[in-house]
Amino acid sequence: MAKGKNKSLEDRGGRPSKGSNGHSSRQNHRHMELKRNGNIETKFPVKLAMWDFDHCDPKKCSGKKLERLGMIKSLRVGEKFQGIVVSPNGTDVVCPDDKEIVEKHGASVVECSWARLDEVPFNKIGGRHERLLPYLVAANQVNYGRPWKLNCVEALAACFAIVGRVDWASELLSHFSWGPVFLELNKDLLEIYQKCTNSTSVKEAEASWLEKLELEIQERKAQSKDEDIWLTGNVNRQMNQLYISDDEKEGEEEDELSDKSKSIHYDSLGNVINLNSEDDGSNHEQLENVKYDLLGNII
Repeated sequence: MAKGKNKSLEDRGGRPSKGSNGHSSRQNHRHMELKRNGNIETKFPVKLAMWDFDHCDPKKCSGKKLERLGMIKSLRVGEKFQGIVVSPNGTDVVCPDDKEIVEKHGASVVECSWARLDEVPFNKIGGRHERLLPYLVAANQVNYGRPWKLNCVEALAACFAIVGRVDWASELLSHFSWGPVFLELNKDLLEIYQKCTNSTSVKEAEASWLEKLELEIQERKAQSKDEDIWLTGNVNRQMNQLYISDDEKEGEEEDELSDKSKSIHYDSLGNVINLNSEDDGSNHEQLENVKYDLLGNII
């Protein structure tokens, strides 16, 4: 075998080879995956984009799945986006007034881990219309039920739903088994946000909702003080007292039984002879007249 024949072009410093169709191996792999899964590239009504920093597991990353479906475009660091940019770096929140921007230029997100936000160069990404999302609860499998912790597709769907394009939100989420749950979980809150106009009114609605949640939490805590056993002191000590009292009761019952057993008499066959204080002794006289054979049978 010739020297270096097993080495790939990448190992030898060359460029990756292209297939017979002229596409790179990465592109061919993507198309083969779509074909194998029975999916076809889906065009979305507006532009979708993301800055992907590869913080997430590719198999669980919602952004990468949208990319495989051909619905979203990856942007390089340094590129800007003209539409709404859902980003932790925003100052205003998404509001119904953003509908025109969304319908004309689309929406984008930052695909990164919540635990590694400090690694994201926010000054090199984004655009003119950077937005935060108001209070919403995640439905994805990683952060289900946790507020604020939305993944890529949930963030985009939330943006569309708030500006009144619930149809676009539903279309995006339909590609995920848990997707429709997101809209159900946040139905009441999304309807409240949709009735607002600008960023200020959305923030006011959010504050009112959070205040309502806080009151409900306080009410539940107040009720649980009377009902929840774990909030009534040292449970172990209480249980020990219960056990001690039960043992004492059992001891008293045993004493009563022992006292009673002292007054119980048995015949030669082991049968109990009922001798009460009021007994006149007639039972004794009857038993004395009873005779038995060798097997213990009464004659």
